[in-house]
Amino acid sequence: MKEQKRRSRGLTIILLLLALLLLAAVVWGVGSALQKLMAYSQDTQIGTQQSEEEVPGQPVEDAESTIPDALEGLPRNRYEPSGFYSEDGILRYETDSVEGVPGIDVSSHQGEIDWQQVKDAGIEFAMIRVGYRGYETGELALDEYFTHNVEGALAAGLQVGVYFFSQALNEEEAVEEAEYVLEQLADYEITYPVIFDWEEVSVPARTDEMNMLLLTACAKAFCQRVEEEGFRAGVYFNQAYGYQQFNLLSLKDHIFWLAQYEDVPTFVYNFQMWQYTNEGSVPGISTNVDLNLCFWSKS
Repeated sequence: MKEQKRRSRGLTIILLLLALLLLAAVVWGVGSALQKLMAYSQDTQIGTQQSEEEVPGQPVEDAESTIPDALEGLPRNRYEPSGFYSEDGILRYETDSVEGVPGIDVSSHQGEIDWQQVKDAGIEFAMIRVGYRGYETGELALDEYFTHNVEGALAAGLQVGVYFFSQALNEEEAVEEAEYVLEQLADYEITYPVIFDWEEVSVPARTDEMNMLLLTACAKAFCQRVEEEGFRAGVYFNQAYGYQQFNLLSLKDHIFWLAQYEDVPTFVYNFQMWQYTNEGSVPGISTNVDLNLCFWSKS
């Protein structure tokens, strides 16, 4: 009987130890799973934040944390918040060394424009869309209002620059786009930059597989071809594209045109043009219009 009790007690102890081991394994597994779940949740939030940046000008939260170390060689944004002011409803900028010139950018979406009214309202330059490449067909097309806009703006005495909506897949297509733009500019006096404007579209497109390396190469090829003909060239981007999609260090010799819809630009790196709203109102234009500042050194 005593031997049986000892065996029973031993078995109970063994079962208890096994139960404790099993409980420890469960607790460890749950903890590990929770850690993985938390990590996955953080990754998902970051991914969502980046995908929402398809809208030009939409702000990036915690921008400093998104900056690649490789970009540390770029000049920093030195624009002083106190230098921005409004005059007759138009945003301006002035410090001892830099002046901000007010402008707009337009395309066929604005329809007919009374350019003299635009000029009289205090607008000094216009960035006009030359055309675009189809995101499905890949065909090059002229903006239907390009000729009307460029001739009207020049006749009213505005300084004019242009941009092309690119969907280039490679450097060869980017150069093709540049040459198309140059052909359209042959008869006009263009004094402001010629801009490479590449953006994601919200539907399936031929450019869905683009990456930073290829996109930067396309932008550089476009700009270099344009500058071979004596124009200043540049790249349009919002904060997300500036931090995450373009290698700006490779493009630092060209004009940067930033889209950030805030009262004061907080983008970390230097830029020469700033699109600060897409809901502007200007006499002579019946729709909302993008408003810009171009920063020029006084020296």
